[in-house]
Amino acid sequence: MRDAGGYRARQARSAGPLHGRPWAAGAAAAEEEQSYEYGSAKYLLLCGLGGMLSCGLTHTAIVPLDLVKCRMQVDPGKYKGIVSGFGVTVRDDGLRGLARGWAPTLLGYSLQGLCKFGLYEVFKIQYAELLGPEKAYEWRTSLYLGASASAEFFADVALAPMEAVKVRMQTQPGFARTLRAAAPRMYGEEGLRAFYKGVAPLWMRQIPYTMMKFACFERTVEALYKYVVPKPQRQCTKAEQLAVTFVAGYIAGVFCAAVSHPADSVVSVLNKEKGSTTFGVLHRLGFAGVWKGLFARIVMIGTLTALQWFIYDSVKVYFKLPRPPVAQAPPSGKRQE
Repeated sequence: MRDAGGYRARQARSAGPLHGRPWAAGAAAAEEEQSYEYGSAKYLLLCGLGGMLSCGLTHTAIVPLDLVKCRMQVDPGKYKGIVSGFGVTVRDDGLRGLARGWAPTLLGYSLQGLCKFGLYEVFKIQYAELLGPEKAYEWRTSLYLGASASAEFFADVALAPMEAVKVRMQTQPGFARTLRAAAPRMYGEEGLRAFYKGVAPLWMRQIPYTMMKFACFERTVEALYKYVVPKPQRQCTKAEQLAVTFVAGYIAGVFCAAVSHPADSVVSVLNKEKGSTTFGVLHRLGFAGVWKGLFARIVMIGTLTALQWFIYDSVKVYFKLPRPPVAQAPPSGKRQE
């Protein structure tokens, strides 16, 4: 990979003041002391660590809500709503039953977060370099969409095995209570296909979700600083910037939940049933069926996305990583090195 950090730094020095979020991030380093250069290998690894913590911890924290949501999708007759679903789960499995699937959730989503956030930064830098500063600003929404879709493609390959185990544990009564019992049984019954048969529906669910998550977040942050926050970003404290991050993350999360919910319903049923296919599940659920549990997912994903962005940005603050400024148009006609 080219020395993206060095390229950014040279570009920022030649361009002068702040000129954009991914394509002039080196300018952010001029404002305060930074521990790592933007785009360097260490910077990207620490971004991956931030993604690992943000996704792994948040998804594990909401396992009870995720469990009820999955059961509403695969057995709507028994689990009619969020509140009643919690009641049925506690009655059948006790309080410990609400935590079922926490281990594959923690492992799977930690790996996904590592790839999602780490590779997003990689692809954002590479695509911005290919476009050049002016086109990167002008097409920044497309840049965010392309970088996030590329990152999520690989992130879902890392997530798929543990997602399959989690859903099987949560939705198939009596299958297994622990990861070390569920994974070998699935492999023994179906082979490797058991862990990857849901990767295509995962792409259907997660790629639109992630595209919305990153693009909507980036543009919402831009809009909040432009229209809502009463002072420029550079004058905001780190706490105030993190508050903007949380609000923008929640707004993005609501849209994420809506665009990804039908595929999420398919994934839940597909991983529960042996021998099922994507098109077979879609035909059986119908249009109304794929929207079951949407409100629970909006609550879950909105909170989840906000916390993920908050944790991710907090990791950047802790390690003094460059936090690029809100996108601004580069000076027209100014030549970049």
